[in-house]
Amino acid sequence: MGSHHDVVDEPGHPAGDGLIKPGYDDRLANTDLAPLKKQTWSSYNIFAFWMSDVHSVGGYVTAGALFSLGIASWQVLVSLVIGILIVMFFCNLVAKPSQVSGVPYPVINRAIFGVRGANIPAIIRGCIAIAWYGVQTYLAATSLMIIFLKFFPGFSAGLTSTTFLGLSPLGYLCYAILWVAQAAVFWRGMEAIRKFIDFAGPAVYVVMIALCVYLVAKAGIGNISLNLSTKQLSFAASIPVMIAAIASVVSYFSGPMLNFGDFSRYARSFTAVRKGNLLGLPVNFLFFSILTVVTASATVPVFGEMITDPIKTVERIDSAFAILLGGLTFVIATIGINIVANFISPAFDFSNVNPKKISWRMGGMIAAIGSVLLTPWNWYSSDQGILFTLGILGALIGPLFGILIAGYYLISKQRVWVDELYTMEPTARYWFRNGYNPNAVVAVLIGGIPAISVVLIGGVVWKGSGNVILSHAGDFSWFIGCGLGFLAFWLLERSNPRIRDLEGDRELATDGVGQ
Repeated sequence: MGSHHDVVDEPGHPAGDGLIKPGYDDRLANTDLAPLKKQTWSSYNIFAFWMSDVHSVGGYVTAGALFSLGIASWQVLVSLVIGILIVMFFCNLVAKPSQVSGVPYPVINRAIFGVRGANIPAIIRGCIAIAWYGVQTYLAATSLMIIFLKFFPGFSAGLTSTTFLGLSPLGYLCYAILWVAQAAVFWRGMEAIRKFIDFAGPAVYVVMIALCVYLVAKAGIGNISLNLSTKQLSFAASIPVMIAAIASVVSYFSGPMLNFGDFSRYARSFTAVRKGNLLGLPVNFLFFSILTVVTASATVPVFGEMITDPIKTVERIDSAFAILLGGLTFVIATIGINIVANFISPAFDFSNVNPKKISWRMGGMIAAIGSVLLTPWNWYSSDQGILFTLGILGALIGPLFGILIAGYYLISKQRVWVDELYTMEPTARYWFRNGYNPNAVVAVLIGGIPAISVVLIGGVVWKGSGNVILSHAGDFSWFIGCGLGFLAFWLLERSNPRIRDLEGDRELATDGVGQ
């Protein structure tokens, strides 16, 4: 088996001091995209990554919302566990090629899509991240606005009386503060990001537990009902609801799941990745979900209504200290998920488009600037806005995932010739046809068009349907796209192989079998 070495972050090399070998084309390689010299992340670092990804306002609301679908609490928990186990299974699959080769998500795609074709999944994933980056920054800004309004009412009131392009001056101020804070952490590099997420995840847990204990004590434990449903369904009627809940969980994590290789490449072993995923997904997510439902349940006797948004919960507490601590915590939580899910991905993705001119830092800043230009505060509250932006782009995540998995495991037999990922020689293994694998491009269309159709039909035609599967059709687009993309690419490669010569120079290949 061929060997490679990976990276430690050093000043001047924010994403990792990659090893650029003689012969690497500068149109495909820079120190951020090259194979790492040293891989240092432990299972705790992967665990902390998932804590940052789960412990967000979006994660809280998603988990809490499932408890009001009309099914019993135990059925919700079963759905959450099944959904997150599916996520863990697929994360382990997508993590392996990047971990064993030491390259990020857009680069490993060159082995499937071609050295030029890999820009297709990179640009799609990057655009999704830009949109979500703006949304998450806006959500964090609302937490910061609560703090300003509570502690500086005179100053803040004067900044909320007018709006420009849909946002008040106070909103812009808070958005700018969060925008700069996130950029500062990102700019310091991957090691600084690792340290931040190592701190952020546990810190949010401390405050979440404190908030839960406070509300339970105030409500009285005997006054709390863990069944948040407003209606009761029979067991037969609850099955499709549970299926929809499972799909919602997988859909929620589909973005970071796709480019998880951007993080797994730093792990010291694939065993460390699997252990970190086990702790960070089923174990962590289940505990976080239970904490969420207990907290949401306690809001009923305390405030007279159920509140599933933690920001609004903290806002209702009549304590300046609680508002300050809670507000800052959810700001930290949102910064954490934003950096890991929506900053790092486009940094690698856009750098991959033109490594010679776009560094990792520049790629991330393109996403940050783009997020402002999208004015997310205007369309995030619009169902149609989300449907025709995130819905359509998100539907393509499934096909991209399925094609990568089919290409690496079924077609390439887990073998990657890492050095050939960085050459544009027409005779090279991953040149295919003009740098593109036509089978992969066709498979994106075969998987993507039906997935997009399901999102649009579900969001427009079936939106008000009484059938829970139809009304949640958009959440199934990932499974449809993934399955069709996987199957289409496998069949196309079998009928007209583009990925071939798996035995030639086998001693130079990085082989994932047995890892």
